Amino acid sequence: QVQLVESGGGLVQAGGSLRLSCAASGRSFSSNRMGWFRQAPGKEREFVAAINWRGGNTNYKDSVKGRFTISIDNAKNTVYLQMNSLKPEDTAVYYCAAKKSMTALSYDYWGQGTQVTVSS
Repeated sequence: QVQLVESGGGLVQAGGSLRLSCAASGRSFSSNRMGWFRQAPGKEREFVAAINWRGGNTNYKDSVKGRFTISIDNAKNTVYLQMNSLKPEDTAVYYCAAKKSMTALSYDYWGQGTQVTVSS
């Protein structure tokens, strides 16, 4: 069983920073690409950022480019999302996801989510 556990969410003022972590575990865990998604109240879940499991090939949602950075520590099986210059519109539940195939359209595994609230 693969498990993804997010942490690091919280309440922050606009302009502040947070770092989200996603710890991956499981005997059969083997993924090629990791991603972060978010879902705001009343809205559909949306892509935020992704990175190859071995690092590199990062891509971001346009509205977070220059503010968010995705990174990975293979030794710790952990993916991070550094979020700077946060805005109220970044408020959402943030989810970590993993997929086995880089070319697959959908992700295979999902975490339970962590709440990020940005106050104005």
